[in-house]
Amino acid sequence: MKRWLVGLIVCLTATLQVVAQSSVKLEGQVVCCADCWSEADRNKVEYGTAENLLNAKSCVESGDPTLLAVREGDKFTLYQLAIGKFLLPGKNWLEFVGRRVAVTGTVQTKKDTRIIKVDTLAVSAPSLAELDAANVVDKEIELRLKDLSGVEQTLSALKGRIVILNFWATYCIPCKAEMPDLAAIQNEYAALGVQVIGASADEAENRAKVLQFIKETRINFPVWMGATTAEMKQFGLGSALPGTVVVGKDGRIAKVLSGVVNQTDLKKQLDAMLAAAEAKTADDSKKEVPGAKKRASEVSSVPS
Repeated sequence: MKRWLVGLIVCLTATLQVVAQSSVKLEGQVVCCADCWSEADRNKVEYGTAENLLNAKSCVESGDPTLLAVREGDKFTLYQLAIGKFLLPGKNWLEFVGRRVAVTGTVQTKKDTRIIKVDTLAVSAPSLAELDAANVVDKEIELRLKDLSGVEQTLSALKGRIVILNFWATYCIPCKAEMPDLAAIQNEYAALGVQVIGASADEAENRAKVLQFIKETRINFPVWMGATTAEMKQFGLGSALPGTVVVGKDGRIAKVLSGVVNQTDLKKQLDAMLAAAEAKTADDSKKEVPGAKKRASEVSSVPS
């Protein structure tokens, strides 16, 4: 009898393990951590804004577990993401934060934490920040701000150049970190028709602070003042600093970048835009203007 009971327990345990390890499919939104997710009612306030994604970087890099929020009726169940057969393209889940994904894998429960070991992952929808950025790409948006001398400057006046419009503030620590990269871009690409513009969120009364910031960070490009959150949102950015917009020679937005710029990626973007502009110029020069050249018999002559 005792052996029979032991055998039954072993069989039941094995069965439960098989059930626990069976593959499931879950669909939801990738979240940087439980605290950030619980900051708002996600039935009313969508997660995935530019601010959320900026916060996500510090959350993920500090070791907070990345989660998958799966809707069940009007509630959400959070699953901690763990590596299964799926190979992460980077060192963590950061690039998927804010996006909607479909995953398959095995689910385990440790204490009160549900964990899914991801075997496959497919992105089904971009983040809210990505959608906001995509909505302004190829649009021409005006910006009017005053420079350090109090003279009004406009973005449209810079048509014909590629503009890197960087939103920052003296009180923004990450902004200070990216200034050397922007200064290097200005040095390297100015002769190629690229212009960096610093749009500071500081007001005119903080001019002394701005000048000190410029001196400390060795900014070598024009600085405009008084940029607002509303203007940042107009350009597809959230309210969190820093944020950068790349504007083409035609005055249309080519790229929206939330957070600190990556100099290598930004250079690739500029090189691609400059190459495309050069190719277009070469192509246009080959085209003849209709009627520009006429046969000898069609050219009138003045009688002598």
